[in-house]
Amino acid sequence: MTCSASIAAPEDLHPALWRASQLAHANTRCVDTGHAALSAQLPGGGWPVGTLVDLLVQQAGIGEVRLLQPALAKVAPRRVVLVAPPHAPQGLALAALGLDPAQLVWVRSSRNADALWAAEQVLKSGSCGALLFWQQHARGESLRRLHLAAQQGETLFFLFRPLVAAQDASPAPLRLALRPAAGGIELDFIKRRGPQRDAPLFLPLTPSLLQRHAPLDRPLPAPATARGLQPALVQ
Repeated sequence: MTCSASIAAPEDLHPALWRASQLAHANTRCVDTGHAALSAQLPGGGWPVGTLVDLLVQQAGIGEVRLLQPALAKVAPRRVVLVAPPHAPQGLALAALGLDPAQLVWVRSSRNADALWAAEQVLKSGSCGALLFWQQHARGESLRRLHLAAQQGETLFFLFRPLVAAQDASPAPLRLALRPAAGGIELDFIKRRGPQRDAPLFLPLTPSLLQRHAPLDRPLPAPATARGLQPALVQ
């Protein structure tokens, strides 16, 4: 006589467990990426909220903001904060992406420590829908602090770093490498809660006429200083 017993699914034992052959169940709320092919490759079917998302770019301006545009538009009723962007944000280009410049906060800092402090305060405040943070160098300790701060709220948090940082460890549960491609952008899945994907994912990104001429526009006025940011977040 033989006995058979059903094997419990990993997620039934603990929400952080999943089979190596399948995507994990998201344990946080997700925002649809607006790109069906990408959403299908992400646990929960979208960008995770309240966590660090590590986006490693070959160079700035390859379409990384256009990639995020559908998600940013969904959370735009709350403020979107840009900390230390490589170029001054252009109001015309943002409007072309469907983002109201009045809902954006631009934070500029000459010191890396101040920029890190500002990003952490934004995450802890819980008052913003999304934070886009550009960093050339970030130590492991700083990444862990940002990741913990993100978990205190429901802010979409994207950290942009150079592609070379892909070889470094990161607490981010989702890490993507972004490279320009004809007519769009290619994404390599460096880390995700699910099976390894070796082939890059191509996403078409077609710029509008306004986006192509965005450099002719005037930048957003009066960037906030990093140390003067906190009062603006608690208004």
